[in-house]
Amino acid sequence: MNFNRYPWALHALLLAAALVFPFLSKSAFVINFGVLALFYAFIGQSWNIAGGFAGQLSFGHVAFFGVGAYASTIVQMRFGFNPWWGLPASALAGAVAGCLIGVISFRAGLKGSYFALITLAFAEVFRIVANSVDITGGGLGMLIPMKQTVANFQFGDRRYFYFIILTLTVLSIAVALWLKASRFGARLAAIRENEDSARALGINVFVEKIKIMTISGAIAGAGGCFFAQYFLYIDPAIVFGVDKSVEMLLVSMIGGAGSVYGPLIGAVLLAVASELTRSMFSFQGLSLVLYGTLLVIIIAFLPNGLIDLFKRKKRKEAGRLTSATSSKAGDA
Repeated sequence: MNFNRYPWALHALLLAAALVFPFLSKSAFVINFGVLALFYAFIGQSWNIAGGFAGQLSFGHVAFFGVGAYASTIVQMRFGFNPWWGLPASALAGAVAGCLIGVISFRAGLKGSYFALITLAFAEVFRIVANSVDITGGGLGMLIPMKQTVANFQFGDRRYFYFIILTLTVLSIAVALWLKASRFGARLAAIRENEDSARALGINVFVEKIKIMTISGAIAGAGGCFFAQYFLYIDPAIVFGVDKSVEMLLVSMIGGAGSVYGPLIGAVLLAVASELTRSMFSFQGLSLVLYGTLLVIIIAFLPNGLIDLFKRKKRKEAGRLTSATSSKAGDA
């Protein structure tokens, strides 16, 4: 089938494959692999929406993730809310954090590497705060008691978690598709290519960047909620750790930043690499070495990500069709 002519068919095929995947095996390892791959894709898409579509490269996207994780856990553990309320609470907290960091950074005129570094600084500030105040449990973190009921956002069958993160990932892909097709996305693309030119065209660069940071922060915050409920424990080092920011950036860069399915492609590769290194080697830090090696290889040989391989194939096919058409026209 020609996916260029019928793009909806590709979306339907991928969704059907994702729905079938958890029923291919009863192995907890396989289900966990699927959950983690979709989780990486989801948080990677949060980075991609700001960094890939709008060019706002962040080294501290984990700030929004960690704020979301703590917001959902605090409303549950400290205020007695049902855990399901953690999802909107975490998304709201991530959105507020994204908006505030954006306002402070963009009002000061920070962009490029300066913006990347200030987001990293904010993530570290949040980590220190979470490590110091009582409501977050300080350095001890927060442990969510296990009570496996649907009402408590805990399930004996991991497939439930799989379908929850699949739903979140589909929603994030829908946002990316909307950005590709909307005027808002076109304005973001103009900002990504050249802010001064975008401003000359009448685009309110400051407002548009605040909007995309808010959306991106909301998605990352929801990812923090899912992480907390899946692992039932958070602490400042885990949810504000630099490795999470690296993973968000990495899956987007490997798959193809600024593309709809780039984070998903990168997430599957990252999950495979992570599981292989964990099963074959025991020393810590190897996964980060592998991540860095993959990133260097991708930047050196495929600067537009793995998804560029598919685009190159399409361009070759289009070139062959053009040549064949020209040849026939010449013969005629």
